[in-house]
Amino acid sequence: MGEETNRPDGAEVPGEADTPVFDTLVEMTLNAFERSGLTAETYLLTRIAALVATGASPASYLLNVGAADEIGVPLEKIQGTLVAIAPVVGSARVVTAASGISEAFGLPLLPGGGQGEGVVT
Repeated sequence: MGEETNRPDGAEVPGEADTPVFDTLVEMTLNAFERSGLTAETYLLTRIAALVATGASPASYLLNVGAADEIGVPLEKIQGTLVAIAPVVGSARVVTAASGISEAFGLPLLPGGGQGEGVVT
């Protein structure tokens, strides 16, 4: 296993060798952002759109929508992104994504949280 370091509170933190998959994903993301030439907001909205298009897991939304929230991307821009891609990716993927985002963050993206009347898939 990798070398461990201590946090200021004395807790041990795993070294890079303990989380090679996560470390690789972080490095890939940082490299892609730097090379994209996009603003942080546009980059994250693009990633959210790609996640919807590929039917990504809820964990992926947690990471990317969470990062968007941290930099102050307004909910309206996330909603606008979902509206813009709906004709291309289809309503089922958008509803599934919006439902997952709503559930994870408590955001009102769909009426009734995507359940029941008013939701077309």
